[in-house]
Amino acid sequence: MMINIFVYGTLKPNYTNYDQYCAAKVINSQQAIAIGALFNLPMGYPAMTVGNAKVQGYLLTFADDRILEALDELEDYESDRPSHKNLYDRREIEVFDLEKKPLGLAWAYLMHPEQITQFGGVANPDGCY
Repeated sequence: MMINIFVYGTLKPNYTNYDQYCAAKVINSQQAIAIGALFNLPMGYPAMTVGNAKVQGYLLTFADDRILEALDELEDYESDRPSHKNLYDRREIEVFDLEKKPLGLAWAYLMHPEQITQFGGVANPDGCY
């Protein structure tokens, strides 16, 4: 089953986790925007949360939804665990192309604002990691 995932950090093409997790499995990749807020974390990767700003990333399309198993592990997300115990929450969000035309829904990994604060996250107002 085809699946869309919005990535905004280390899973973007040419970033640290793309080759290991995505490169051999992705069937389409396009620059995209989601609405939220982006923060840089001291651990060296970003976190997106709900908000009203543009977050720049990529919409990656995969032919097999089993990609979620590997990404869930990377993002420390378990669907049967209370959300406050996950590092990220996997949610479906609306994604847009660079001209703000809707591209539909995609999975994305978002962090709760409280966790971002605990980690000492710094707002990234330009929305691009």
